[in-house]
Amino acid sequence: QVQLVESGGGLVQAGGSLRLSCAASGRTFSSYAMGWFRQAPGKEREFVAAINWSGKSTYYADSVKGRFTISRDNAKNTVYLQMNSLKPEDTAVYYCAARKYVYSDTGGEYGYWGQGTQVTVSS
Repeated sequence: QVQLVESGGGLVQAGGSLRLSCAASGRTFSSYAMGWFRQAPGKEREFVAAINWSGKSTYYADSVKGRFTISRDNAKNTVYLQMNSLKPEDTAVYYCAARKYVYSDTGGEYGYWGQGTQVTVSS
């Protein structure tokens, strides 16, 4: 069982940066691949980024590649999403999710989800 709590969201101007954190409970965090997803009002949830259990492999949606960086600290049971050069279209509720070992860009394949944190980018 894994419980996830996101933090770090807020209001930022276009071109600015935010770092999201997702703190996980449990002793087996290092065996979970982690993903970040987002959902904007009136839109479906979409994949943002993922990282494997060791942190050595990452994967990004094309829309954020080169601007966002996912990382993890297994000693702190935390995964991060550094977001730079933010755009108004990045505005959404951001969720972290966990699944065993191998990451996926499909939300339905993740068994554990956080409550989400709001990111708003003003133009």
